[in-house]
Amino acid sequence: MSEIHLHRIDLNLLVTFEALMETRSVTRAAERLSKTQSAVSHALARLREQVGDPLLVRVGGRMEPSPFALDLIEEVSPILRSIRRVIVPPQPFDPATSFRVFRVAVPALPDLLSSTFARVHGAGPDIALEWLPLLPDTFGQLIDGRIDLAFVANDPAMADGLSQHVFEPDSRYTFARAGHPALAAWGRESWLTYPHVVVGVHNAARQTVEERVASLGVERRIGARIPDWSGIGPLLVASDMLANQIAPAMLGGIATHDLRVLEPPVPLPDFAMRCLWSTRLANDPGNRWLRDLMIEAYRDLQERSAATIARIDLVRCAA
Repeated sequence: MSEIHLHRIDLNLLVTFEALMETRSVTRAAERLSKTQSAVSHALARLREQVGDPLLVRVGGRMEPSPFALDLIEEVSPILRSIRRVIVPPQPFDPATSFRVFRVAVPALPDLLSSTFARVHGAGPDIALEWLPLLPDTFGQLIDGRIDLAFVANDPAMADGLSQHVFEPDSRYTFARAGHPALAAWGRESWLTYPHVVVGVHNAARQTVEERVASLGVERRIGARIPDWSGIGPLLVASDMLANQIAPAMLGGIATHDLRVLEPPVPLPDFAMRCLWSTRLANDPGNRWLRDLMIEAYRDLQERSAATIARIDLVRCAA
């Protein structure tokens, strides 16, 4: 079969040709395409001229294909199917009937995890979530589609191929156990005297507490470095360490471990979270459903955290 020069072919002619090959009738092809018989005949004539072959000829009451037409339809049909598949609007995502597995890279925020799982399984009982840690190659996995969503700090530069939603920033507070000796005379001296627990999260903001403290010309004691937020509460309640964190990371621990919330005696940087996803998957119905759900879950966590801070007696710095 001779090479088909696509720049010479009108795609509409190939659609008409496909209908003719399937119906073997100008009348039925016209009905299928919602065109007049004259328009279908004219399209066939144009395609015959462009490919230099009669394609279909009338034999009795039926259009019969030429050998070239039989070869051509084998090449054309897969192309037309691919085009239809690409341009058809995405099918709605129904979580109630889905068995999809979503992969999400998020810091270990226990309250966000439990809220997200409850919301996902409430809407889609057969949907599975893989909760992954943040790693150095998280951005690359997002771009490649190996991860559906990631929650990271707002500070690192955005990589090409990613879209984002930036949340309102959260203020940092200092947290300590009930009965901590620093509570009697809380201030900068106590804050500098007792050791601090630091959480090391990949893609964390460059404007860390440590850098802010250094810019103030003071030095704090680091008592522990742990990989995620979930370990802060148990560590604080068993020691005299302090933690400087946002309320959404500590909401569960405030009640579970009876933690005290203290006014930071030095100005600490706010922390802004953002949700990232592949721009290529921005219109994927399932991805859009999950990110809307998780964005709402984090906003709800922020609101509940703010309400909790507003209700409790914040330990103020001594005059």
